[in-house]
Amino acid sequence: MLGRAESFSGATPKASGARVLALDLDHALLRTDLLYETAVGYLSGNPLRVFKLAGWLLQGKAVLKRRLSELAALDVEHLPVNEDLVAYARRLKDQGYRVGIASASDELLAHRIAKRFDFFDFVVASDGASNLKGQAKAKLLKERFPNGFVYAGDAKSDIPVWKEADAIVLAGASPATARAASKLGKPIQAEFPAESLSLKGWMKALRVHQWVKNGLIFVPLILSGMAADPGSVLKAFIAFAALSLIASGTYLVNDMFDLTDDRKHWSKKERPLASGKMRLTEGILSAGVLMLAGFTLGVTLGPGVLALLFAYMAITLAYSVYLKRQPIVDAFTLATLFTLRLGLGVVAVGAEPSAWLLVFSMFLFTSLSFAKRQTEIQRSGINNGAFLNGRGYRGEDTPLVLAMGVATGMTAVTIMVLYIINDAFSAEFYSQPLFLWAFPAVLFMWISRVWLLCHRGELHDDPVAFAVRDPMSIALGGIMVAAFLAGWLS
Repeated sequence: MLGRAESFSGATPKASGARVLALDLDHALLRTDLLYETAVGYLSGNPLRVFKLAGWLLQGKAVLKRRLSELAALDVEHLPVNEDLVAYARRLKDQGYRVGIASASDELLAHRIAKRFDFFDFVVASDGASNLKGQAKAKLLKERFPNGFVYAGDAKSDIPVWKEADAIVLAGASPATARAASKLGKPIQAEFPAESLSLKGWMKALRVHQWVKNGLIFVPLILSGMAADPGSVLKAFIAFAALSLIASGTYLVNDMFDLTDDRKHWSKKERPLASGKMRLTEGILSAGVLMLAGFTLGVTLGPGVLALLFAYMAITLAYSVYLKRQPIVDAFTLATLFTLRLGLGVVAVGAEPSAWLLVFSMFLFTSLSFAKRQTEIQRSGINNGAFLNGRGYRGEDTPLVLAMGVATGMTAVTIMVLYIINDAFSAEFYSQPLFLWAFPAVLFMWISRVWLLCHRGELHDDPVAFAVRDPMSIALGGIMVAAFLAGWLS
């Protein structure tokens, strides 16, 4: 098998048999593109490496692919594959076909991927000097297999290869490519249609459900008594839309940098980028468009809002690249991003900033961030001394994370009590501040519930998503809303 693997760079004897199946890798055997996979992986360690990428690209694509295959840490065992095509290739192997890889990806990666399976007989790929694509691949396969071959590919660049092949296998080809291939007059031996991302898939990739977190922007509008002003409401909605677009863009960037870790995660492996349902090129383009649209909206609200939007993006990207791997700092950073949402609401509508509100937010969301980490550590099943994938926590950190999470949550309750005692009764905003005493009581019960479920291992890995689906949390939230309205309107 792989002991006889052939390489694009070396001289090998021609095949004597006529039955040969050659499989392309990018978006054919694999549901991803190795060039983009390695580029994203290389940049995730340090985005400034983009200048090195540009320098290698100037030397040619083959050089770029070789350098990335040498330097980028790519986990080939968890790359998403086209399982139907794998099963098809196995069947042909059992029927006596020689099955191998013919890819424009670098041969170092191609050989690593071949070792993941047990049926490949040969590997032909780019060698660091020549880029095996299009006509170059067609010429090589024709020379190596003069008695004929079947080729499985997906792109328009595969048309020259199909012209030389005895039969065509369409693996993940677009409708336009499939039509072009059908006009070649060659038999189409098998077809594995490309999976288009559904609307639900796009919403999942953009984390539309996470936009509920941006509802914090409306809190200063309500607490400042400006909710009856149409102009202020409009500004708050524009700020909400701007932040939501930027947040979705940064989620895509984070998912690209987190591909390796997400594919090992029990739930994140189903994310569109990690599973290969969304192409990396689609993710890169969408992230850029979303963030540009968000900042364009932010410009209409003035320099203060624009500065906070930039701060949100910068902190989020710093979190994706580095801060999420720093224990304790990661939870504090997430709390800062939540509090920035409140600050954005303050600046957008011109409300009076409240130190009570901002400090309360920091402690509450630090607690929830620790709950998220606690759940991840527990569900990962890691042993003492082993690190959580992509994070800075180890198995034995569970008691510490639990203690810090409960402590910061109870501190948030204490701050709420101090606010009511020191400010709420003297504030003209509340006509019946006695109703506000429901707040710390309900908050205590909800935080205690979150940490009880977390300790039992029954909490969703995102406490905020859990809160909007949990009937008890919704009921407790309703009590808080009723208490606020009673204290305000009575």
